[in-house]
Amino acid sequence: MAQYFELHPENPQPRLLRQAVAILVGGGVVAVPTDSSYAIACHLDDKAAADRLRQIRRVDEKYHLTLLCRDLSDVANYARVDNKQYRLLKSATPGPFTFILEATREVPRRVSHPQRKTIGLRVPDHKVLQELLALHGAPLLATTLIGPSESEPLNDPDEIRQRFQKVLDAVIGAGPCPDQPTTVVDLTPMGTGGDAVLVRQGRGELALLGL
Repeated sequence: MAQYFELHPENPQPRLLRQAVAILVGGGVVAVPTDSSYAIACHLDDKAAADRLRQIRRVDEKYHLTLLCRDLSDVANYARVDNKQYRLLKSATPGPFTFILEATREVPRRVSHPQRKTIGLRVPDHKVLQELLALHGAPLLATTLIGPSESEPLNDPDEIRQRFQKVLDAVIGAGPCPDQPTTVVDLTPMGTGGDAVLVRQGRGELALLGL
């Protein structure tokens, strides 16, 4: 049964955040609010939790999972970023963008794309999630929460609690989130002189990326 934490969206209670972090560190899978929609997240280095994450979303190992990072210093640890890519990242973070980049050795092989050796990263602009990431002290492995056989992401914590309470360990409720997924941009072509490629148009403004 999922534990439910109701947090203020602008002034989240540290005590409740610490309890949620303890669940993540202990191998839990937690629904978290973001600046696009709700996501489910777990500890990066926990294989069992990552496997559960994929099972809940019903996706295989070829599906790109995302690292939720607090800031660009985290991004540099887990992805290879040149100066041109960094400038683009800086112009659009924090915000509702997911960037596909070449993964470094810090990323476990099981969570990077098995053929391309890439990883999705993003720096969300959401107070509760930012505070959670700060207390956790490291990025979280995540994916947008979309129900089985559905195409739209979930944005209501009460609905998430009702529908997923048997498979999640906790739900962090901070009010409704936007009902759009992130804009996904592949930056790997820039590493060989190419241009960024739009993979999915979502909530992020393309003008921030010059696209």
